Amino acid sequence: MDPSSYSYPSPLEGYENAPPLPDERAEDGKSFRNPQTGVLSDAYEKFPEPLENGRRGGFDIHIYHFQSNPEQAKYARELWERIRREFPELRIYAFWDKPVGPHPVAMFEVNLFTPAQFGAFIPWLAIHRGPLSALVHPNTTEDNVPLAERELRNHTQRAIWMGERIPLDTGMFRRFLSTTVVPPAKAAPTGEGK
Repeated sequence: MDPSSYSYPSPLEGYENAPPLPDERAEDGKSFRNPQTGVLSDAYEKFPEPLENGRRGGFDIHIYHFQSNPEQAKYARELWERIRREFPELRIYAFWDKPVGPHPVAMFEVNLFTPAQFGAFIPWLAIHRGPLSALVHPNTTEDNVPLAERELRNHTQRAIWMGERIPLDTGMFRRFLSTTVVPPAKAAPTGEGK
């Protein structure tokens, strides 16, 4: 997905009148000293808008394996079980042994509901995913954007990959978008031919 096809609000929105930041370096000599406010970002407690903070969860993680590779399939099955045992508070879906939806190879899915779950699970997965690839994508709630368009962007332009990127079959999103276009209104009959 071409990032230039979207518009982006300024990352400094809300900080327009903030005082200049200091140029002073920290003890390591490389990073900068940042003025402390004594208040943590709200992003520590809840996902920022437009991320889903409700029933669906803010992020989906799809963990892929090549179903025709017995070693990968075995590792994926064991990882799925380990995640269910170590992270029972997460929503963990069925273990697929074939492609499903836009996912071109077998996978299973995990949902994350809070920044704390994201902060715990993603570093854990970076260490334990072994030979498998994982797609981490947000779930957004932009009411003014059609669902198929949101899903396409979430699975592409906003996606985070761990391991090798696996090309998704995004055609299903595009097909749905093309079928949901509202046709132009028909002209009212003129009375001819009566």
